[in-house]
Amino acid sequence: MHEIFLDELKKLNTSFMELGVFVNDQIDLATRAFVDHDKTVAKDLVKKHSQIQDEATKIEEEALKLMALQQPVATDFRVVISILKAITDIERIGENSVSISWETIRLKGNPRSSEVEAIISEMTHNVRRMLVQVLTAYVQDDEKMAREVAARDTEIDLAYVKVRQMIIDKIEKDPQKAVASSSYFMVTRLLERIGDHIVNLASWVIYKTSGELEKLENETEVQTK
Repeated sequence: MHEIFLDELKKLNTSFMELGVFVNDQIDLATRAFVDHDKTVAKDLVKKHSQIQDEATKIEEEALKLMALQQPVATDFRVVISILKAITDIERIGENSVSISWETIRLKGNPRSSEVEAIISEMTHNVRRMLVQVLTAYVQDDEKMAREVAARDTEIDLAYVKVRQMIIDKIEKDPQKAVASSSYFMVTRLLERIGDHIVNLASWVIYKTSGELEKLENETEVQTK
């Protein structure tokens, strides 16, 4: 009976990882479309969002079915719970990526700030790397790696704060640029939120491996809030 559970759990983990990788690619495509002002790609990404929702729901249903039918022992039960919790954060990351696409669709005119776009590209690179590493930590039960990933969220928070101040300064000099600047602000804010969800994923890695529910939060994030 336990072998059946482990086999089903392996399939569940595979589905979880595949969705995580897919969402990671969506982050890249969404921010590239924003920087390039590519509304066609952005609209296509919005249409594909239902795939993320459907797959997340499927994983949740399979996890619940596994608990109900196989009656796992305490340790195995914790693993399934961690998947149920983590998949919610993966889905939220996907939603944030779609929100970036919507910002692209709403863009009017041709606002450009090479400095801000460079920061957006760097933030995108960092959150995507963090997501890959936290997924790896999840599969490998690597609590140390999970904590290291969570600590790097400080870089994302600082980048967001920097862009926010740049936008405030620009609006103070020229209030007419407020509308154009708001899209840059929203995209960096959404990337910052993705970083927060990755920190949540790191917390579920720790719960999965140790059974401890630990809230990971860095000082920069607290000050930002």
